[in-house]
Amino acid sequence: MQTGLHRNTISKVYRQLETDGVVEAMAGSGIYVRDQQKPRELKAPPGPRGRALPDIDRDVRQGIDGLLNAGCTLQQARDLFTREIDWRLRCGARVLVSTPKEDIGASLLIAEELSPNLEVPVEVVPMEELEAVLTASNNGTVVTSRYFLQPVEEIAKRHGVRAVPVDLNDFRQELEILKELRQGSCVGLVSISPGILRAAEVILHSLRGSELLVMTANPDVGSRLLALLRASSHVLCDKPSLSLVEQSLRQNRSQLMRMPAVHCAQSYLGAATIDALRKEIGLLGA
Repeated sequence: MQTGLHRNTISKVYRQLETDGVVEAMAGSGIYVRDQQKPRELKAPPGPRGRALPDIDRDVRQGIDGLLNAGCTLQQARDLFTREIDWRLRCGARVLVSTPKEDIGASLLIAEELSPNLEVPVEVVPMEELEAVLTASNNGTVVTSRYFLQPVEEIAKRHGVRAVPVDLNDFRQELEILKELRQGSCVGLVSISPGILRAAEVILHSLRGSELLVMTANPDVGSRLLALLRASSHVLCDKPSLSLVEQSLRQNRSQLMRMPAVHCAQSYLGAATIDALRKEIGLLGA
């Protein structure tokens, strides 16, 4: 809070310091500067990279045997392996999250969840600026919502990089809450993504018809947010909006007839989509 840095940035720095042997984490106690006199304990990396070496050697031999059986020479097999490795290194250099400027909030939601889970830089780039960014440096992988895949993919292809769509959370828990609300309840939806708000309105109308009154707000628009909080019995928001919702509730408590029940969606992306992306850009084994 004192530095103004995002908690994900702080966590990433601590993880890197631990990897470099500068600090050590003690379960239930905290993080401490490591005694440099102690021999450093080397931990095997998680996933396929941590498997026993003979297994990896066997997989490599089987891959080469498969290419030879398909008619490739050893030189051709070498070239194919080298080309694929170079491709994955280039694609895994960074991740560019891109959506149109009008819904850049969707990019921010995606980037917030990807940043602590990927070992490469994650940048947010409006779709209107993606061409210029890739022209300056055509490496990395472009990530977007499936809603914007086609235009983003067209730009990515022109620069020889991949465009990968991410799957969104099914918001099952939030839908169950909405199904149980009494007829005539007022529901407030708060998100940094206008696209999410529009989609949520459509889904909620299809789910409950005119049984519920629905209000939406971007957390940065204080007057609209306050009107929503005054009218709503239940408020659903995304994680970046939660602090502003809570702050507005504290500051305007005297103006509220009742305090709404606030529910924050813990995830914007689907449970499996981050691992799928890690595999796609070469951070996980096949």
